[in-house]
Amino acid sequence: MARKRVVKQEGSSSAKSRVQGSARDLKGPKPSGWWLKRGVLAIIAVFFVVPCLQKQLPGLIQHFVYSYRIRVPLFVDLSRPADLSLNHTINTYLTSEEGISLGVWCIVLNCSRHTVPDRRWKEAQGKDLDWYQNTLKDGSPVFIYLHGNTGSRAETHRVGVAKVLSALGYHVLVPDYRGFGDSTGEPTEAGLTTDALYLYNWVKARSGNSLVIIWGHSLGTGVGTNTAVKLIERGERFDGVILEGAFNTARNPIPVHPFSWYYWKYPGIGYFFQEPWAENKVVFPTEENLKKMKSPILFLHAEDDHLAPIQSVRQMYEVAVSAQNAERVKLASFDGSLGYLHNGLYRDPHLSDIINNFVLSL
Repeated sequence: MARKRVVKQEGSSSAKSRVQGSARDLKGPKPSGWWLKRGVLAIIAVFFVVPCLQKQLPGLIQHFVYSYRIRVPLFVDLSRPADLSLNHTINTYLTSEEGISLGVWCIVLNCSRHTVPDRRWKEAQGKDLDWYQNTLKDGSPVFIYLHGNTGSRAETHRVGVAKVLSALGYHVLVPDYRGFGDSTGEPTEAGLTTDALYLYNWVKARSGNSLVIIWGHSLGTGVGTNTAVKLIERGERFDGVILEGAFNTARNPIPVHPFSWYYWKYPGIGYFFQEPWAENKVVFPTEENLKKMKSPILFLHAEDDHLAPIQSVRQMYEVAVSAQNAERVKLASFDGSLGYLHNGLYRDPHLSDIINNFVLSL
């Protein structure tokens, strides 16, 4: 029986071994010079690139935010106040200064909204802005409602106040400040005050001898008193001022920046880069403003207000009385058991009588 010969191909095996050895050599450790180059590049990044980013990145973030930030409330078309049962309201836009367009229901600041009294609801259907402007001369008091921080003129409690005032037979203008709602621009204390002053001038130019009354809520109380002082400096004043849910930065400092919501804040970015709102200083010296004001004032405040303590408001009331007298300055407080907190006073069944009595005293 023939045996099979096994032939060992040593040449082929040796060639394979040489190839594998060469591959292992290629995967060997890198020379130390390669790590040195990486280290130098890292040092350059730390000492040159990072400082550059630290200076430029906040501006880039702000540019991105201004252009693409999400506006709230979602799914609300601010150009259609009728969707919020404000059927006798027109939406328009006013320019408070170059580059700043305010959204106004003509119930604005940009002329965000202006509401005519309920008795003229049928007459108002289908009318344009000119018709609404002409109604301001009919002798009915005109309210300018300056709302609080965040959101827009479409928030439930803001629409609620507008409806209360309209039902009383008053004209109401409700603006969104710059940066709020569909208004353009960046919110700043000086900017909001400029917007409010512009709206007052706009109303006065169209309202004849009608009373013009400012109603500020929360942040709006700071804007309103700032504006009142600006008017005093030029020898004018509001016919009346209502301060609802007023806050006092002199006694209760604001714990966070009021406009931080406007900016896109990456978690932890404050540890590495200047916060975009750091240069946007706010004061709102309401207590100091009250010492200078000459208009009749009505404070409205819930005793269970969790954002602006009732004790602070009572202190501001005393300051205002000292500057004027108890006949011209009133405080209406609402029992804490009613649960109105900071935004719910519009639901009180006695609010209409309180407002009406204040207007009749002017």
